[in-house]
Amino acid sequence: MTGIEQRSVCDGVNFRSVRDSRFKTVRMSIHFLLPLEKQSAPSNAILPFLLTRASRKYPDLTQLNRHLAGLYGAQLDADVQKMGDVQVLSVSASGIADRYSLHGESVSAELSRLLCSIVFDPPFEEGMFPRAGFEQEKRQMLEQIDSEFNDKRLYAMRRCEEILCDGEPYGIGRFGSREDVRALKRESLTQAWNRMIHHARAEIMVLGDCDPEPVYSDFFAAFHNLGRTETVPCETRTVRSAQKVRDVSETMDVAQCKLVLGFRTGCAEPDEAVPACKLFSALYGGTPSSKLFLNVREKLSLCYYCGSLYHPLKGILFVQSGVERRNIDRARDEILRQLEEIKKGNFTPSELEAAKLSLCNSYRTLSDSLDGLEAWYLSQTFSHPVRPPEEEAALVQTVTGDEVRKIAGGVTLDTVYRLTGSGVKPQ
Repeated sequence: MTGIEQRSVCDGVNFRSVRDSRFKTVRMSIHFLLPLEKQSAPSNAILPFLLTRASRKYPDLTQLNRHLAGLYGAQLDADVQKMGDVQVLSVSASGIADRYSLHGESVSAELSRLLCSIVFDPPFEEGMFPRAGFEQEKRQMLEQIDSEFNDKRLYAMRRCEEILCDGEPYGIGRFGSREDVRALKRESLTQAWNRMIHHARAEIMVLGDCDPEPVYSDFFAAFHNLGRTETVPCETRTVRSAQKVRDVSETMDVAQCKLVLGFRTGCAEPDEAVPACKLFSALYGGTPSSKLFLNVREKLSLCYYCGSLYHPLKGILFVQSGVERRNIDRARDEILRQLEEIKKGNFTPSELEAAKLSLCNSYRTLSDSLDGLEAWYLSQTFSHPVRPPEEEAALVQTVTGDEVRKIAGGVTLDTVYRLTGSGVKPQ
């Protein structure tokens, strides 16, 4: 049985609970939302990872992990991501549902207190985060940036984002640049933390088999004790159409060339046509029965993979492909030709129905995991009204072929990015 509730904690802080007795676990998290800015991105990005290392009550990893072990192996997680032009800093805790504790302990209440402890009461040394933890997290963040660079499929996608959104906050990486991370100073983090807890918009979520009242009470007290004042606005700029096509090529020692095309769709949250645009993306390149997969990959064998990805908050769409150098231009032309086919309405009712079934199935399976539910409701932060995944699936089912064709007609090519190599694997 599922119950969804949403209410305010204080100005700029929202609390949402999704209670579902099917789950044997609970997950609670707090997501801080701040404008994505070059100068503040690295200091913001490192905060969740620093916070999950310790608190004043549990001042080192040994004591914190001992406490988590005592809570039946509970876990703490940290993450940073982009949602449109907004940087999202997340701290989460997960553990068993209270009804499975051996001696009637309230694990959820303990997790709630622990989250408040690590977020609002760090173990500062002379007003700063501990040096050892800072140095380790900074090193690990640099390693993460390097690993994303080494994953050429991911790197090509990031580069296309940077080029497409040059001059827009979305063009900034979720960690900021590697150079700015290297220049990060411990002294700047206390100010960044203060800005986060006092001025960031916050989304608190509790999901699973859990009474949300104690969690709400803990966060209500924590935020009201802060004496929060002004909340920083979080807005996303939408560019409706491309004015020109930017064509960028780079060369590296890669065995497989990468081709990424970036489009402006003219449709972004909170437009009513967003479900139709999601269905268009599924029909175009989002499923194994899509135009791109069946034609560019299977029929013409122009690539190793080819798929589309739509970002509804920004109203942008990417097509990613792995190709051989000799096929890169042919693949680009065929990708664009398949877009023209949809613009002309050259798709069958069965193709549209297959795209609907695939997209709706992905929505329905979100409710099978707490991680999936959390990701969905976080993505709904800027949507009005907030809809459960089942309602979104129902909306997709009502989309007509004419609506998909109309969406396709507004899609314009903005960026072509090629990452080419010699075809010889690097040693």
